[in-house]
Amino acid sequence: MQTFKNAASASIVISIADRIIENRAYLSEIDGKIGDGDHGVNMAKGFGMAAERLKGQQDATLGEAFELLGSVLMNEIGGSMGPLYGVMFTEFAEHLAGREDIDPPIFSAMLHGGLEGIQSIGSAKVGDKTLLDALVPAIDAFDAAIGAGEPFDSALGKLVVAAEDGRDSTLNLVAKIGRSARLGDRSLGVLDAGATSCAIILKQLCQSVQERLL
Repeated sequence: MQTFKNAASASIVISIADRIIENRAYLSEIDGKIGDGDHGVNMAKGFGMAAERLKGQQDATLGEAFELLGSVLMNEIGGSMGPLYGVMFTEFAEHLAGREDIDPPIFSAMLHGGLEGIQSIGSAKVGDKTLLDALVPAIDAFDAAIGAGEPFDSALGKLVVAAEDGRDSTLNLVAKIGRSARLGDRSLGVLDAGATSCAIILKQLCQSVQERLL
């Protein structure tokens, strides 16, 4: 069974931060069409702060890096997404604590923990035009691939495709949660910023893990 090391994997989180920062303007542009327009700015600020701190902790485990990122997002940035992503990454960290090698079952448990964390502080569900429209199908696709006997790297690829398909599905959804919900049908035809950032995060996470698989 393919695995990767938890140790000295802080660079995975730094690479995720790099992708978010690269997409700062794009995420804010999307958010500006039906929301506050600050999603990219707030995300880039939080991920950037975490990445700067991690650059001095290259030997940190992936779990420790997720813990730091989660703490920054929950406590040091504004916006509605900070707590949601903050709890997701904090739950990721908890499920990796004490793990030397990360295999598909542990990776799946990590993802499910993050999802449950988000659901514990919000009422959104799939179809409400939120980040869950990317995250839930991605987890389901990964679990289905592993359950069908596919190797870790292949299952990660299926996860990314499902996350991006989920992101794209938000074009045809009416927002049910948050400020954009007030727009009703006017929220149709616009990608959800949270689902878009979630797809970016998951893609970079999976690509970084694929490079480390043993």
